[in-house]
Amino acid sequence: MNVILIGYRGTGKSTIGRRVAELLSIDYVSLDEEIVRRSGMSIPEIVESGGWDRFREIEEEVVEAETARDGRVVDCGGGVVTRPRNIERLRSAGIVVLLEARPADIASRIGGDSQRPSLTGASSFTEEVEEVLAQREPLYRRAAHHAIDTSRLSADEAAREIARIYREARQT
Repeated sequence: MNVILIGYRGTGKSTIGRRVAELLSIDYVSLDEEIVRRSGMSIPEIVESGGWDRFREIEEEVVEAETARDGRVVDCGGGVVTRPRNIERLRSAGIVVLLEARPADIASRIGGDSQRPSLTGASSFTEEVEEVLAQREPLYRRAAHHAIDTSRLSADEAAREIARIYREARQT
């Protein structure tokens, strides 16, 4: 069984994921880092050369490969839920935890991130966050077994809660 973290970028998946892995003494893997490693290109380079569809194809391949392994914390990119096959694989590979945050908190956390191209071309970054969240919210809900609000909890508090959920699930 894995701990699988989903949610929009800036909700704390990487930070919290590493802390959960430490608390549980299990490995941590970032799907975005695996995509970059396997493709030999940064995410902006993948999107520039093949568009978001090509990025999602590579992501789907990485999801398939990485969810075949067990006993890890898997940090997923924010759009992983846009492909139904990914949702199926993630749910069958472990406990899927949705990390949520208020759009204003997300915008303040990642406003300067140049590693991700615009998803919508919206006039402002905050508008893009709100627009994409509105589209993805039902997909996140469909994929998740649990949800944690990282606007209300510190990274350490969220990590402890996720570790508790994982331990309880392993006992049943």
